[in-house]
Amino acid sequence: MKHTLLRHFATLLLITTAALHAEVPSKKFAPVLQPYVDSKTLAGAVVLVADPDKVLDVEAVGFEDVAAKKPMQTNSMFWIASQSKPITAAAFMILVDEGKVSVDDPVEKYLPEFKGQMVNISTDPKKTELVAPRHPILVREVLSHTSGLDFKSPLEAPTLDLKPLAERVRSYAKMALLFQPGSKSKYSNAGINTAGRIIEVVSGMKYEAFLAERLFKPLGMNDTTFWPNQEQQARLAKSYKPNAAKDGLEELPVGQLLYPLDSRERFPMPAGGLFSTANDLSLFYRMMANGGTFNGVRILSEKAVQTATSDQSGEAKSNYGFGFGTDGKSFTHGGAYGTNSRYDRGNKLVTVFLVQHAGWSGDGKNILPTFQKAATAAYGLKGKASAPTLNIGINSAPASVLKPKETK
Repeated sequence: MKHTLLRHFATLLLITTAALHAEVPSKKFAPVLQPYVDSKTLAGAVVLVADPDKVLDVEAVGFEDVAAKKPMQTNSMFWIASQSKPITAAAFMILVDEGKVSVDDPVEKYLPEFKGQMVNISTDPKKTELVAPRHPILVREVLSHTSGLDFKSPLEAPTLDLKPLAERVRSYAKMALLFQPGSKSKYSNAGINTAGRIIEVVSGMKYEAFLAERLFKPLGMNDTTFWPNQEQQARLAKSYKPNAAKDGLEELPVGQLLYPLDSRERFPMPAGGLFSTANDLSLFYRMMANGGTFNGVRILSEKAVQTATSDQSGEAKSNYGFGFGTDGKSFTHGGAYGTNSRYDRGNKLVTVFLVQHAGWSGDGKNILPTFQKAATAAYGLKGKASAPTLNIGINSAPASVLKPKETK
């Protein structure tokens, strides 16, 4: 009886200690980031560090709303933009695991509107010279930005979320490819959106319903959505850009999105429409870091995770997997307004960096690597050695992300 009581006491002590650790951030990163807030380079940020099993630290610095002096909170919401891409790719790989789709199939097998698509080989932007592709675009190519599809279609203006997914994808099929499929790389929302449409056709479910049922619900990603509700919008960090004088910040709306954000006149964007929190993103990356499992539940096979997070760009050699940027040592993705998540395989660390900035002034571009280096120094397995930063998808001009490999 005595030993039993001691064991219960020890267990209670461990639980209490763990709870206190989770509730009281260590403040390792706020002092590192605060100077950027003080210099008016950064409005605010939420940063999180985790290993595959648990969150190690989560901190907030600065403001959700600068003018109102509303402090940033660890559960603040952010438009994660292109960080939606790896989430879409992971959802797609669920169907690959189930044998319902193959990444080596032509897209036209699932979306017949892509039959007969041609390639424009003209080097004169004012002229068009069409030839047949060496092969129809493949599923693997829309997932790895090597299909030849442009970033978007003229239909996606003035915002990217005005038309239903099926309608937008049909517009891509009417466009000439920019290069022979598989030969080069161009960062393409159209490609990832096409993969999202294939999810709908193959699963028989709306894309957003598939994500909710097969990813968000089992992972507990309760704050990840295309349509933030009023309570979530109350936690949404405002967006900023450098002012004209480059000595401070000015607020701006997200120009790519239709307002109000909870309007059902908006449609989901597989390539860039999600809103989320640091904790929710850590759940997704921890699942990937664990080879596709989370809390004992298998979401993806180890093979699917390995495939998605290794270079699938072929002769384009662009360090892109399926929805993830990868250098072998880490896999990552960012978003147009500065967000970034990464798993460093060597140090077994997930880092999540959430801000809402359309471009940086001064040394703003140093903020993300400064945080990542501090995270590695504090929690990494290799001491102060930091993996190189892969800034896939973080630029406000998405087409510049893979600039060395683009076709003009």
